[in-house]
Parts: sequence; C-alpha cells; structure tokens
Amino acid sequence: MIKDYFLNKVENAIEQAIKANKLGQMTEYERGTLVVERPKNADFGDYAVNVSMLARNAKIAPPMIANAIVEFIEKEDNEYSVIAGFINFKAGETLLVNLVDEIFAKKSLFGKPEKIEKEKIILEYISANPTGPFHIGHGRWAAMGSVLANLFKFYGHEVYQEFYINDAGSQIQKLGNSLAIRIRQELGENVDFPVDEIERKNFYPGEYLIPVAKKFVSLNEQLLKQVENDVSKIELSYLCNFAKLEMEALQMALLDNFRVHFDKFYSELTLHESGKVEESVNKLKASGKIYQKDGADWFKSSDFGDDQDRVIKKADGSNTYLTADIAYHIDKLERGFDRMINIWGADHHGYVARVKASIEALGYDPNKLEVLLGQLVNLVIDGNEVRMGKRKNMVTLEDLIDEVGVDATRFWMSMRNIDTTLDFDIELAKTNSDENPVFYVQYAHARACSIIRNVINEKINSETGEKAPAILSENEFKELTDNFDKTLLNGNIQDGRKLVLKLEEYKSMIENSAKTRQVYTICRYVQELASEFHSFYNAVRVISDNKELTKARLALVYAVKTVLNNALDLLAVTAPERM
Repeated sequence: MIKDYFLNKVENAIEQAIKANKLGQMTEYERGTLVVERPKNADFGDYAVNVSMLARNAKIAPPMIANAIVEFIEKEDNEYSVIAGFINFKAGETLLVNLVDEIFAKKSLFGKPEKIEKEKIILEYISANPTGPFHIGHGRWAAMGSVLANLFKFYGHEVYQEFYINDAGSQIQKLGNSLAIRIRQELGENVDFPVDEIERKNFYPGEYLIPVAKKFVSLNEQLLKQVENDVSKIELSYLCNFAKLEMEALQMALLDNFRVHFDKFYSELTLHESGKVEESVNKLKASGKIYQKDGADWFKSSDFGDDQDRVIKKADGSNTYLTADIAYHIDKLERGFDRMINIWGADHHGYVARVKASIEALGYDPNKLEVLLGQLVNLVIDGNEVRMGKRKNMVTLEDLIDEVGVDATRFWMSMRNIDTTLDFDIELAKTNSDENPVFYVQYAHARACSIIRNVINEKINSETGEKAPAILSENEFKELTDNFDKTLLNGNIQDGRKLVLKLEEYKSMIENSAKTRQVYTICRYVQELASEFHSFYNAVRVISDNKELTKARLALVYAVKTVLNNALDLLAVTAPERM
C-alpha cells in the first residue's frame, strides 16, 4: 500500500538521521510509533505524518525534526514537503502506474493480503425460531453475516457459516397448536385464535400458516378421514413437526434467493438428543461450578466476569436457554474452530458475559468468542416508520425483497455500522437516482462497461447507415487487459491520480474491514469510488482521436470496473453491464 511505502520511507530515514546525530538527543526509534493520515487540505499531498511527538526525545522543534528526516529520504519521483511538524507526501507517477498495473495483474485477487494469520472461523448468524417468516431484522443479520463471510474468505480465513435452529423450546408446541386451528378453519370449522392478549401469546396467529394448513389437508386426506376430521385426535408432535419443516423450507428458500448460503443448519433439538447439553452441565457440576438454590441449579458465572450467577436448570427440571447455548458453544470449540463469531441483536448484550463465563469455566479460552451486537431496522415508507411486530403488522423480509429487489435489500442492509439503527427508505431504495446508493454504484459499473463497449464496437451513423471501425478491436482490447503494458500510462496518469488513489484505498479497506469485522465500510468505499469515477468521467474525455491516450484512459476505466466488480461481489450485489 502506498501509505505503508511512505511510512517505511520515513521510518528508514529516522533511523539514518539518528545514526547521523541529526535528530537532537534522540538515540532510538520504535517502528510503528507514527501514524499515516490523509491531509485535510489535498493540496498538501496524498498522505502526511506528524512527527511532532518525536520532539519529546529529540529536544528540538518539530519543523527541525521533519526537515532532518526528509534529508535522508530517497525521494525518487515522489514529492515530499514539510509544514510545521508534518511531512507531506505526494505519490509520483511510478507508484500510480504500478498500482494500476497491479490491478490488471491480480484482477479478482486485487486487495487480497499476501500473508495473514489464518484462522478457522465459525460464523453464526440469524438463528431464528422456525415458527414463521423472517422479519426485516433477520434480513439485516442475513446480509451482514453473509458479507462478513465473503470478506473473511477473500481475506484468507477458513470460514464455516452456521444457522442455529431454535427448535427445542415451547415455541414449537405453540406452532403445532396454531397449525391445528388453521387446519380446522380449512376444514370448515368456525374457530379462531383467542381474543384475550395473554392467551393469544400462546399461538402464532399470522396468516402465513394458512397455506401450510392447506398443504397439510391436501397431503393427509387419509389421516383426516381416519380421525373423521377431528384434528384434536392427531398427535400434536406430528402437527409440530409438519409445521416446523414447512417453515424451515420457506426460510431456506428465501435465504437462497437472498444469496445467503449456510454450511450447516444446526438443530438445537439434536443438541439435546445427543446428550451434549447434559454432558456440559455434568462437567460444570464436577468442577464445582454449580450450586443449588431454591430447587434450581445455578452456575457460578460471577466467578468469571458475569455480574451475577445464572440459573441453568429450573426447579421444575427444565433447562434455561443458557444451558443449551453453553453446550452449543463448547461443541463449536470441540469441532476445532479457532474463533467463534456470532451476530446477535443488541437486546442480547447481557448474554455475552454469561456465555463467555461458561466457556472459561469449562477450560477454554473465552476470547475465542466474539459477539457482534447489532441494532434493528426502521422501515420507512412514504416518510413514515412502519411498526414491526412478530404477531401483527409484521413486515417480512420476503415482502421487502419483493418490493425493492435483492440487490437493493442487501446493499441497504449492509451500509450502516452494525451498532447503528438502520433507516431503510423503501421509496428511495426503488428509485433510479443518484440519491439511491445502490443505483449510484451499479450505474458507475454500467458506465464503465458502456465506455468499453463504445471503444470496441463499430459506430453506425443513424442517418446514413455508414459504419465506422471500432477504435480498438476486441483482440486489441483483450491484449490490453491480458498483457497490460504499464508504460502506456507514462505521462498519462496525472489526470486520473485522484481516481487511482481511491482505487489504492481498496487494499487498506479490505484489511481494516476484516480486522474490525465491519462490512458497512465496503458500501461506503464503493460509493466513494463511484463518485470519484463519475467526476473523472465528467472532467476527462476518455475516448478521443488519440488512440494511445484513449487506451491509457481506458485502462483506468477498466481498473475501476474491476475493483467495483470485486467489491460488489463481496456484498453479493450484482454488477450490471447495462442500466
């Protein structure tokens, strides 16, 4: 990266200046102390380093320190200047040309680090109950989780994506009872869900179970005949399983359409049936981490950083949610993962400490668990926020996708920091305008493709029908992209220097996004690159009578197209060639 190149030059010069006794009383320098930043005034340069902090040891003024350092820098064709305690750097033609050459050479691998500490990561997200359609909050975790997985894979980690199915609790019985009512309605009975709000909470009265009931009746004609249409005679477990499998199938189909692909759907029920839950509890008991109080089993989680102890088995003998989660996370570690990353809603904030406590209590490193806590989504329609609820007024992810499309939904869901509430403006997300970020970015890619087509396609006069030959043949364009000659850009790079520097930022963006677990930075980057490209297009005539100049500027267009396509691929958003 250019900023690393610059910092390395400065740090090498500092060490040489110390040896030459040019930095006052300073006798040593620890690399990594200084930070590269972008000057607020672009006229000062592309990057800057503030060396004022060295004055503490050098005992001389910051401008003297900066000037002394610059004396020992091999400048090549780059520009260095000193303002107060800042060393400013402006990249020369060589660095800019080499950057474009690197894009042509690496193409889809541009920005991928060469050396990293590779980890085997299990990424768990969504993990919804199989009791109904995904709401738009699930959509945010689906988009962000899958983008994070794509980012980690590109970065070089081994990534395993998992969906934890919460199918072991009382909610499955509620689902079966709810399906029973819908089946009875389908059979013509005058029956409905309770009106009383307290009783109604024991059911899922959403209309999404109506087609499930229709399918049940269609597939179980013989069974219904045997019980004389008396649904109460059908085993509840059969109804529960039928409804659960139908809901899971709907959820999986929607995820596939949304370009979200899990390596495994892990059933909580199988976790219990395998004995792993009881095994984890027994291990905690054997190590003295469990005590009894008021007939319940309590885990001494406060010994490991939690703010209080937690019940893991109630007085009635049933497990709490925590009990299964303990076993689930231990199971992940026993499968050999170096790191567990979960995406949870912000309402689970207090849950993180107790899960980490259980991991440590069972002899594992709690720092192997990372939890990204996310805020929810406010859906805005015609300027008004739509109220969300699980049982009524529910706006589903499927509804949203049908309304604005997969691309817009994925981009909008990913474009804010996970700890920030997202306002999803449906009307704006549907518009073909510069105000719509996904359209703005996709249009930049389509514009780059259009420029390339205009260069390699023959021109036809609409009035006379006469044909003019293409500026470059398809073979010439293929030769340009497959065997790029970087000398083509010598003397022709400066008009696009801001664009090239923005392309260069892709590398640091990838590194920072992977390390900070943030994906909104990818959305922000492609918007900034699109803006820089649109400005370049409006300021510079790409296609001209000068063939060599056209090829040079076309090379920049192709580089933009490549990087935009790569970034959109991480977001799993299409990069259209025409719009």
